[in-house]
Amino acid sequence: MQDKLKIDIVSDVVCPWCIIGYKRLETAIESLGLQNKVEIEWQPFELNPDMPAEGENLREHSARKYGTTPEGSVEARQRLAGLAAEEGLAFNYFDDMRMVNTFELHVLLEYATEHGMQHDLQMQFFADFFTLQKDLSDRAVMAESLESVGLDAEEGLARLDDHDARKQVTAHEEHWKQMGISSVPTFVFNRRSALSGAQPSDVFEQVLTDLLAQPAA
Repeated sequence: MQDKLKIDIVSDVVCPWCIIGYKRLETAIESLGLQNKVEIEWQPFELNPDMPAEGENLREHSARKYGTTPEGSVEARQRLAGLAAEEGLAFNYFDDMRMVNTFELHVLLEYATEHGMQHDLQMQFFADFFTLQKDLSDRAVMAESLESVGLDAEEGLARLDDHDARKQVTAHEEHWKQMGISSVPTFVFNRRSALSGAQPSDVFEQVLTDLLAQPAA
């Protein structure tokens, strides 16, 4: 059995299936008692890289991008909220909820990685967007998120105007695209195999069991 399994989770902060999928993976890890046998790193992906800074009403966004009707939007939100609740999450959708440009959030996640706080900030961003009804395009909100996980808000926000920091995120996004990843969430195991979508926990359990039983490369 390998000492540790590396799991890269390619995701976006505003992707409901990403946090649902992660929670299902977490359930599988805990069920197998593998908390100390896996290493998770979140990787950047933008669902809407051309989204303007001010964002777009989520319902209007769904209609424009996916052709979702108002009725369909309500049904989709209810379904997602129900699935989230099964994983211990609270999705508090509201009429004025906006889809936002997430590039700067990924810059902050890179900053958090340097301080060993990437996962904590990722979880905070998910909670801010889906549960706490916060506007993650607002830098004041970003500062609150950073502070809430113990990071220096001023130092973190300074990265948003740093050319090299922004370039690094773009490079990481391009890397995963070149690896053939075009949808999220995608779970990449030991940089050798991948599983797309928010799979059920038992699927993750089987994948983890099989991978950890393999001899080290």
